[in-house]
Amino acid sequence: MSLITKIDQDIKQAMLAKQADKLRALRSVKSALLLAKTEKGASEEISEEAEIKVLQKLVKQRKESADIYQAQNRPDLYQIEKEEQEFIEAYLPQQMSREDVEVYLKELISRVGATSVKDMGKVMGTANKELAGKADGKTISEVVKQLLA
Repeated sequence: MSLITKIDQDIKQAMLAKQADKLRALRSVKSALLLAKTEKGASEEISEEAEIKVLQKLVKQRKESADIYQAQNRPDLYQIEKEEQEFIEAYLPQQMSREDVEVYLKELISRVGATSVKDMGKVMGTANKELAGKADGKTISEVVKQLLA
């Protein structure tokens, strides 16, 4: 079942259950997916990888907004963003823990032959491709810096 079909079903359930907060999050996901589907150069169906990228982008936007609202002492808006973030994250694959990322990156660094921070680009390129959707880019970057330092 495609993600858009799953989102459509969940939107219907949220409407019937009168869950306005979940409905708002799901509608934003559907909108972003439809936009990605109709972008110039896009094929008829978007790949699972593209769907994950769209969802990650939405989660990142929610995190950034929540951080801003928290810094500005707006707990009402902060709560809305955090709830939407949680609803969207439910559609993402299970994220790897920092320890799992560290173990994977140690193996990758030895496979690539990286020895110093100068080789970070080689490691990051491969890691971002192989861990797409499984780990946050920021976490990957932090761990690579730590391991190569």
